Amino acid sequence: MTWKTNFEESKRRYIDWWNGKGVVLTMWEHIQKAGAPYENIAEPQPAKDLNQFWFDPKWRADYLHYTMTRNSYMADILPVANTQLGPGSLAAIFGAELEGREDTIWIRENPNFDGNITFNPDNYGYRLHLDLLKACKDKAQGKYLIGCPDLMEGLDTLASLRGSDNVLMDLMLEPDKTLEQLQKINDVYFSVFNDIYDIINVNGEMAFCYFSLWAPGKCSKLQSDISVMISQDDFRTFALPFLREQTEKIDYTLYHLDGVDAIRHLDALLELENLNAIQWTPGYGQPQGGNACWYELYKKIIAGGKSVMANWVELNELEPLLDNVGNNGLHINVDFHNEDEIEKAIKITERFL
Repeated sequence: MTWKTNFEESKRRYIDWWNGKGVVLTMWEHIQKAGAPYENIAEPQPAKDLNQFWFDPKWRADYLHYTMTRNSYMADILPVANTQLGPGSLAAIFGAELEGREDTIWIRENPNFDGNITFNPDNYGYRLHLDLLKACKDKAQGKYLIGCPDLMEGLDTLASLRGSDNVLMDLMLEPDKTLEQLQKINDVYFSVFNDIYDIINVNGEMAFCYFSLWAPGKCSKLQSDISVMISQDDFRTFALPFLREQTEKIDYTLYHLDGVDAIRHLDALLELENLNAIQWTPGYGQPQGGNACWYELYKKIIAGGKSVMANWVELNELEPLLDNVGNNGLHINVDFHNEDEIEKAIKITERFL
């Protein structure tokens, strides 16, 4: 049924990659395919405003369906509709405000947050997640997958509710209360994640909106971006235990390591026995993921028993990356601009398999 004709082949490569073998060749998001669309449908009427563009489940399901009919799914590019509701939308389920922008959704901290982590199934943010996913799943009819939104977890969710400065002070002044909050966040995370999985999974398989993830079971991207502002000891106290719980309860997990100042936490992450992979985001002003300066970092991650995801790799960086880092456990998101570039990248990759 799926519009991706080589999906079974790509699935095998993803399974290998989760297990530290082989190469996945894909990209961030999608580019338009050449030739006719998979399905001839009319383009939806333009959204009345940004609120409809992001937060109207029916309109957005129609819009995503239209775009999915015109995307390329060559190489290992996934047929996944991006249902994201902002980076860290779990915070909206706790009452943070969603603000639609031209190219993203901002999560605004809740000025009335009293420190209590509670889950209300009638909360607008929670209902929006489920309504959007159900609308998209009904529209897809098995032709493509519906991605899990970027919920986020732990300290990053708490920072969205309290503000980063307040959370950093809490680590020093109220460590026990902070640990209680973080455990409650994790508990709700699993409840929400499982509800989402029940909607979007296809025969147990699922995909994640960001970072081009597919797995034959539950999968998620994990992170702690605020970790660039905390010590290694605090990371082990306030982040690692909750990340470990996620790696134990979710079948396939990838950690989003963001920024050069976060590299100091890599050794702790490599201690997570059930963590499958680590994605590297160099950060603003740094060379991107295909640059030779990151080869040793990738080798360390692989030597530590985890697979690697390299993002925003340029086509001319692909061959040197494979030549230096190897062909086992490497997920490469290339910055493709057209299908001719995808063809060239496939030929390069095939020489290393």
